[in-house]
Amino acid sequence: MKRTSPAAREAAEMLAIQALSFIAEEPERLGAFLDATGLTVERLRESASTPGFLAGVLEHMLADESLLLPFAAGAGVDPTEIARARSTLGSR
Repeated sequence: MKRTSPAAREAAEMLAIQALSFIAEEPERLGAFLDATGLTVERLRESASTPGFLAGVLEHMLADESLLLPFAAGAGVDPTEIARARSTLGSR
């Protein structure tokens, strides 16, 4: 199994943090994310430091084209880059 470079992992984490910020910008998007994950606003910060959280953010985004496409356009990335970042975060 190919090991992910630290630079690729860091880039994927930064993209996931951007995605989380995008989700949190609007109460409706944040509410849908919290509902899907079972988290509360209070537990969000605590959960953000757990392994797999950032991969889960990207997974949530990939599952909803109405999030994926505007985020990708705003971030200036191709949606496939988000899928690659998700894959990178899923491997150690």
